[in-house]
Amino acid sequence: MFIRALIRVHPCTAVLFVLALALAGCGRADAAGTTTLRFWAMGAEGERVQELVKQFERENPGIKVRVQQIPWTAAHEKLLTAHVGEATPDVAQLGNTWVPEFAALDALEPLDGRVAGSTAVAREDFFPGIWATNVVDGVTYGVPWYVDTRVLFYRTDLLARAGYRRMPESWDGWVEAMRKVKALGAGGSPARSYAILLPLDEWAQPVVMGVQAGSELLRDGGRYGAFSQPEFRRGFEFYVDLFRQGLAPTVANTQVANLYQEFAAGTFALYITGPWNLGEFRNRLPAELQDKWATAPLPGPGGIERGFSNAGGASLVVFRGSAHKDAAWRLVEFLSAPERELRFYQLTGDLPPRLTAWRDSALAGDARARAFYEQLQRAHPMPPVPEWESIAARVAQAAEQVARGQRTTDDALAALDRDVNEILEKRRWMLDRRSTRVADLAP
Repeated sequence: MFIRALIRVHPCTAVLFVLALALAGCGRADAAGTTTLRFWAMGAEGERVQELVKQFERENPGIKVRVQQIPWTAAHEKLLTAHVGEATPDVAQLGNTWVPEFAALDALEPLDGRVAGSTAVAREDFFPGIWATNVVDGVTYGVPWYVDTRVLFYRTDLLARAGYRRMPESWDGWVEAMRKVKALGAGGSPARSYAILLPLDEWAQPVVMGVQAGSELLRDGGRYGAFSQPEFRRGFEFYVDLFRQGLAPTVANTQVANLYQEFAAGTFALYITGPWNLGEFRNRLPAELQDKWATAPLPGPGGIERGFSNAGGASLVVFRGSAHKDAAWRLVEFLSAPERELRFYQLTGDLPPRLTAWRDSALAGDARARAFYEQLQRAHPMPPVPEWESIAARVAQAAEQVARGQRTTDDALAALDRDVNEILEKRRWMLDRRSTRVADLAP
């Protein structure tokens, strides 16, 4: 249709267009006996994975891999466009919160059979919470490539001045320690100093506190929000109370000019963040502070039990539209091997998702990385619904409104549930329709 319309508008242009398509098709044709895989990877990973891809090609001479590096800011839209246009890659790096969305679109190849028959991908060797992010309705759609979770980065010297040799492991002990740290006035005075930085434009912290308090976040199989329920309310109130007590400043990331300088100045002594900041803290903090910071798993609400944190990171998926699924799976197996994950960690700083990789001295001997290992064993997957990222953004908005004193907790959580229920309206319709269809087919 498009070409016929083009001919009516400009016949010469149409000829050139068809010729270009033909040449492009010739350029994509595989040489005899060679399979070419298209692999889309995001951000710095798309650049750094090239070294591993070259090794894969040496070990698999019949397969060539074309890596396309895509900025994270454009990746989601580009993948959706590729799916609609039936032009998806064979293999892609996918943020694990995106897996439910692309599974719902029927864009991803189910992998349970391949995992069961693989000698390279052992399900039990992955952190359970991380593996679970790739499972939707009992079906596995991805293999974790690298992991992300949140832990505490803190100034050991300021904690020591406040009377603590190590980070408390309970909420009550944690809050008491933060009060004492703030009283030190390390940033110039108690009025200008804070205990912790919790940027108000991040959803992970209020969500994690809710999960720690026992919230399921969404109820009835992901049909409705559970944010007004007592469990989430408890964690939410704990979070916003840190602002009410003046332990955390009411600022967003965009309002912090240089968090590393502020951390060094003692404006705040604690910061909840992810593994990418291991390298940043080593590179950006002054030399005299390099032995004065550490990491710790998040405290939990009861006793001395450590708290849950989020299960983040990225996974490797095979697209259903791939014409080379066996070769694509071979690449996934190759990149998922513990020795390749360790090399990838050396290249990128991305933490490996496999337990055996953590036995290597590069990780086992790193005290700051150890906190991530401990936390990853208590990492909690987010609800496996395609709408999760929209929901998470609404949680951050609600928390910011309450922290700034613009709404009460009751009002904010009731409004949050209403917004979330509206977001999930289509999901409820689809699930109800599926249930009706199954009932109709029952004998």
